[in-house]
Amino acid sequence: MKKVKDFDITKEMKLRELGRQYFESGGFVAKKVGTAINILKSMFAGEDVVKFLSFPACIVSTGTRGILKDLVKNRMFDIVITTCGTLDHDIARVSKPYLHGTFMADDKELHKKEINRLGNIFVPNESYGIILEDKMQEMLKKIYDKGNRKLSTHELVWELGKLVDDDSSIITWAYRNKIPIIIPGITDGAVGLQIAMFMQEHSDFQIDVFLDEKFLIEEMFGDIKSGAFMIGGGISKHHVIWWNQFKGGLDYAVYITTAPEWDGSLSGARVREGISWGKVSESAKFVTVEGDATVLLPLIAGQFL
Repeated sequence: MKKVKDFDITKEMKLRELGRQYFESGGFVAKKVGTAINILKSMFAGEDVVKFLSFPACIVSTGTRGILKDLVKNRMFDIVITTCGTLDHDIARVSKPYLHGTFMADDKELHKKEINRLGNIFVPNESYGIILEDKMQEMLKKIYDKGNRKLSTHELVWELGKLVDDDSSIITWAYRNKIPIIIPGITDGAVGLQIAMFMQEHSDFQIDVFLDEKFLIEEMFGDIKSGAFMIGGGISKHHVIWWNQFKGGLDYAVYITTAPEWDGSLSGARVREGISWGKVSESAKFVTVEGDATVLLPLIAGQFL
């Protein structure tokens, strides 16, 4: 058994030096953060490991978007799975800023002022819905005019990322690095609505989610190793672990969540539960880290960027 060591922080200390102390300090979530860093180090060092990154759209409305962009920019992961709102926020924020707000705002007053509240982030309609209405129809028409009639969600993301063409954009870097971003719930967001509206006038245009499934079938069957850094739960997390059961389960898994386990939700389910389903290997290195991803992700990702 190892001794618990005190943190020893200095003014000159770099982020990576701080990160190394988390594992040795012991104690509650700090030890889990250190374990997560060590598991990710092993995953990145492994040969021929298919690496997944998953996250929900909400954190793309915050400054954490910059961390996600850098992970894609630096080719840290092979496959990204997220929700439709990631497209919404990523495209919108290229053109207009989101604003600092408060959890305690008067939501009736915000509605009258056409400001949407996402936690303590204020999203004015002019920075979101209006932007997407103006941009999406134009971009979809350009994609259509190139002869595209049926696209997977990850092919759509590449086409949109190419048109957005902005260094701050997650989807632009996905296009530049040809990293597939799969969105199994593509209809659940503003971009999904815009696609539906476009299809009313262009009935031969189709986004086919089963093309993404075909891609995953080709990737996930066989004698391979795989790992995942899963931020938040829901459909993006489940899609990662679901497809990994077909190759014997994840070999590395780091999960950040704020959800409780006792409600039986997928978001609250700890990684160890996935072992019973075969979605995580019995021999896997894994940890669930409880906490806010906007706090934890910069610290953990900062060890590798």
